Amino acid sequence: MTVLTGIDALLQNGFRWLAGRRIGLLTNPSGVDRQLSSTYDIFRRATEVNLTAIFTPEHGFAAAAPDAAHIDSTIDRRTGLLVYSLYGQTYRPTAEMLAAVDVIVCDIQDIGVRYYTYAWTITHILEAAGEAGVEVMILDRPNPLGGITIAGPPVEPGFESLVGRFSVPIQPGLTLGELAQLVNATWNPTPAELTVVRCENWRRAYTWEQTGLPWTPTSPAMPHISTAQHYPGACLIEGTNLSDGRGTALPFEIVGAPWIDAPALADHLNAQGWTGVRFRPHTFLPTTSKWRDQTCCGVQAHITAPDRWQPIAVWLGVIRAIRRLYPDQFHWLPPESGGVEAGTVHHFDRLIGSDQVRQQIEAGVPLAEITANWDDFVRAFAEKRQPFLLYD
Repeated sequence: MTVLTGIDALLQNGFRWLAGRRIGLLTNPSGVDRQLSSTYDIFRRATEVNLTAIFTPEHGFAAAAPDAAHIDSTIDRRTGLLVYSLYGQTYRPTAEMLAAVDVIVCDIQDIGVRYYTYAWTITHILEAAGEAGVEVMILDRPNPLGGITIAGPPVEPGFESLVGRFSVPIQPGLTLGELAQLVNATWNPTPAELTVVRCENWRRAYTWEQTGLPWTPTSPAMPHISTAQHYPGACLIEGTNLSDGRGTALPFEIVGAPWIDAPALADHLNAQGWTGVRFRPHTFLPTTSKWRDQTCCGVQAHITAPDRWQPIAVWLGVIRAIRRLYPDQFHWLPPESGGVEAGTVHHFDRLIGSDQVRQQIEAGVPLAEITANWDDFVRAFAEKRQPFLLYD
């Protein structure tokens, strides 16, 4: 059966939910229907839609700005509307931004991973909208990693940030609409009036390929669906001095540095016996980010069995192995390197949700013991999310 996203369902409905109201739209180029028409174009051309403001998350309206780069508000040249940045001077809409808005419609492709900032931007919208009496509508989209797997540790107090505002697992196994419902009901002190326009015919066990939907890059370093499949674990490399492949054609699928012996590392990682993955020696030259314009040696991780692939555990194991093999060259990035949220917390700790995992790696704790500590939290979250599930 054909999977329809929220915007497709809204089009079938004829915009009746938006009739007579002033509409703000949070989107970027990932907000498209099945024919790859952007929600922005659909709204600005529809006589039934009174579009009055545009909002953008990290990477901006064109999804072209680098990670952690401040985005300024601007004017949309096609409509003349203000394009309000929620990744610059503020993370949440101000009263001035909401003055001409009755409903904020959010249509953006999430990745299904806690580190990705789009969902947390929407939580700020929910809080501001609740205070201002503005409604929020999520045009839902499939979770590209599916809705079954729940994996990862909690966010401990003191480690909250825009890569994890509330304590959900790294992979919560929720669509953006489901996560918004959970957050709005659980952590929002002034819950907004929230409507989720559901996907049609989507099943939690679907892979992205089974949806039949086209993949559009959601940000500069998320060009392929395979990138998203690695991202739950590979994003942790951001917290180290290793290249995560930014500035190459394979972001989050490769790792390396100038001082690594690529064949030796591939042999070492393949000897670990991790299921669902095979490592190949790889040499690359990043054009941006860490080790820019320097030849890096390392590995590319190839997913060989997606149903047995455990990206968080595997990529943590990769980091752990490189630290043990190259103790003099490897290091964690210092707290002040955390981009827009630099401060006293290591960026790795901010991503993983505490300083415990970094300390365990430094102490040589076995990988299986590190991940086993998360089991109780994952089981509790599976129960916590249950009332907010929208699909089978």
